[in-house]
Formats: sequence, C-alpha cells, structure tokens
Amino acid sequence: MRSHKDLDAWKKSMDLVDSIYKVTKSFPNEELYSLTNQMRRAVISVPSNIAEGAARGSKNEFIQFLYISLGSLSELETQVIIANRLGYLTDPNNLLESIEC
Repeated sequence: MRSHKDLDAWKKSMDLVDSIYKVTKSFPNEELYSLTNQMRRAVISVPSNIAEGAARGSKNEFIQFLYISLGSLSELETQVIIANRLGYLTDPNNLLESIEC
C-alpha cells in the first residue's frame, strides 16, 4: 500500500503549509493569536487529515478525511480573503490558486 507521502494532494498541501507560514510571519503582532493562528491551524489540518485518512483501514474513512481536509481548505480560503481585505497581503492570488487546486 502507498504511503500518504506518495499522494500529490498531501505533497501540495505541505507546500501550502510552507507558503502560509511564510506569509503570516509578516502579519502584525496583534494577529499572532487570532488570524495568524487560525490560518496556520487550518493549513496544518489539510495534510494532517490526508495522512490520517490514508492510514485508516477503509476507503470510506479515507474519503471522509479528505472531505475534512476540503473543509479546512475552504476555511483557509476565507481567512486569506480576510487577510487581504485587512491589507496584510499584497497579492493573495498565488495562495488562492494553491488552495483551489
């Protein structure tokens, strides 16, 4: 059986983790425990749930965890839009495109 590390979705989501961590480093300090934390938690949830689902014994459980990951991506998309509206991002398009893929 293949590992979750072999899945393209897991690899892309790990790249997204890197991107979100890099971009949130420049957010104001007052956002550390709010928007920064929320975005980081949401993005970490994506590869984590893919990995957990892949480790489960059934296809149905794996699919359920993929849906959870999709929910985290939707949450993150909203947070990127909020960060942009607050002026914390200069160009959110790359992040939004990565989230949509």
